[in-house]
Amino acid sequence: MTSESEPRTAYESAADNVVENPDAVENLVEDPVKQALNRLIAAGQTLFERGRYKSAIAAFQTALVLSNPMGARGGEIQIWLVNAYIASGDEAAGLALCRKLIVHPDLDTKQQSKRMLYILEAPELEMRPEWVTQIPDLGGFDDDQKIRYAQRPKKKRRRKAALEPEPIDLSQVNTDDNQFVWIALIGVILTLGSLVWFGS
Repeated sequence: MTSESEPRTAYESAADNVVENPDAVENLVEDPVKQALNRLIAAGQTLFERGRYKSAIAAFQTALVLSNPMGARGGEIQIWLVNAYIASGDEAAGLALCRKLIVHPDLDTKQQSKRMLYILEAPELEMRPEWVTQIPDLGGFDDDQKIRYAQRPKKKRRRKAALEPEPIDLSQVNTDDNQFVWIALIGVILTLGSLVWFGS
């Protein structure tokens, strides 16, 4: 037995922790498994993002073995697995797993799988030829042929001369006093007066 003055080792601290809390044994055993699970999921996601779908499927399947398939983490792994199956071209396996996940106990997994299944089972739209721009295959041309496509020069347009406005015959302009200026002046005075009256 060690005295209080000697430093305690990690094993002795862990043993005291187990004596005080029996559930700590389970945590000590699960730690390496959780770490391995987290590493496998991260590796699978990285492989998926890099386009290595077959390797990602293997990583996700191994992670699924280490996790609880009915838990939230297991559901997340299976959603990634559906995406990896579809991306690798194995639509049948992806659709089968996605259909299985719509009855998963985890609510988030269930909702995501329903959305994915809706998208995956959507009918393929027909493309009309006028909707698609065909890109010619230039693989048959050699670099030696040097076919040049030149733009035709544009023809210069003749500009029309600017039209001059017709002269106004001043003899036909109405110069009689029609009292408009006085009516407009009275309207302005009334408006200003009402603003002053209501403002005070």
